[in-house]
Amino acid sequence: MFTGIIEGLAEVISIKAEGTNLRFELSCPFLSELRIDQSLAHDGACLTIEAINENTYEVVAVEETLSKTSLRSWGEGSMVNLERSMKADGRFDGHIVQGHVDTVAKVEAINSLDGSWEFSFSYDPESSNDTVQKGSICVNGVSLTVVDSYRGGFSVAIIPYTYEHTNFRQFGPGTMVNLEFDIIGKYLKKFLKA
Repeated sequence: MFTGIIEGLAEVISIKAEGTNLRFELSCPFLSELRIDQSLAHDGACLTIEAINENTYEVVAVEETLSKTSLRSWGEGSMVNLERSMKADGRFDGHIVQGHVDTVAKVEAINSLDGSWEFSFSYDPESSNDTVQKGSICVNGVSLTVVDSYRGGFSVAIIPYTYEHTNFRQFGPGTMVNLEFDIIGKYLKKFLKA
């Protein structure tokens, strides 16, 4: 389980196809603290560390993950948001994040607000997921509060700290991102449908 509070950025060093899977080799600022078999959220997608090298580590994304996330769009040099799984004795600063991406979204607009930014996203309205105004959403692994919510889209406000310490600063209109909708909202919707 994660909280959506990004710890650092990883750089994609290399990508290798292995059948329908992709093996990613990445570098990160806390490499010495990683271990094999550890869960690590990459742009919100939970991946297992399979190898640790002198200056890099490796993870594999299977076809199921690649089909539901934006990981296939990564290239060498891409910067990826990272979060290690939550410690049981740690603070819960974000919201409940599983590291299971629900769908991808597209950046529709970025508006500078003289000290912050408003990012607007669109996603397939038939994905059976919804946002609610002032509810939680996880974008590329970042725990955020929804500003405006509408069918197939939403907006969020990004403070300077988040902008500088995540890959949001690399987004432009058309950038594809990973979304994980609020787990409590998903269960409530399922319960109410039943």
